[in-house]
Amino acid sequence: MYRIFIVEDDAVIAGEIARHIESWGYEARCARDFRNVLAEFAAFDPHLVLMDIGLPFYNGYHWCRKIREISQVPVVFLSSAADNMNIVLAMDMGGDDFIAKPFELTVLMAKLQAMLRRAYDFAGHTGLIEHGGALLNLNDSSLTGPEGRAELTKNEFRILQTLLERRGQTVPREELMRRLWETDSFVDENTLNVNVTRLRKRLESVGLKDYISTQKGVGYRVG
Repeated sequence: MYRIFIVEDDAVIAGEIARHIESWGYEARCARDFRNVLAEFAAFDPHLVLMDIGLPFYNGYHWCRKIREISQVPVVFLSSAADNMNIVLAMDMGGDDFIAKPFELTVLMAKLQAMLRRAYDFAGHTGLIEHGGALLNLNDSSLTGPEGRAELTKNEFRILQTLLERRGQTVPREELMRRLWETDSFVDENTLNVNVTRLRKRLESVGLKDYISTQKGVGYRVG
């Protein structure tokens, strides 16, 4: 079932769109926190985004650009500002289509279905894990935080992926070493310590200081 994320600050319009999308058997979710649209996007992991331009705090161009830093999911702009300049700017920011308000819901749905067919008949969906301000891209092993983006080594990626998959729980050191065995020929306690230290520095570099906590003699945890 396709998931569609609606970034529209008019609650009436957003609700009407969501109900119509759901009537076609898709899952729809409306953005609620317009300061943290990227975090909501990552948590929902949608197949398509409907993006208004005029939004509180940051406009739709800003959020489209942020989404494009981590995902190639289709973004369709919705706006009454349908002049040539805004349409061109929407495309330049990474948008895939532009639908002018007001619009018929049946026409909107037809366009969305066509976009979904084009996007997913030939391409896979990029997996994302988001928690506590950290956004891990499973496709390219990149980490995005409040203050930037960093590329992780294979070991750093596997450690963070494991911790995020078990967020809120302490992951034993032995389990983390087993995960690293999948990529390295030899892993010992010292190898794990070195990689956790490096990962903490990567996290700090993107604004996530003290993101990983240690339970002495047991293992590590996030959240």
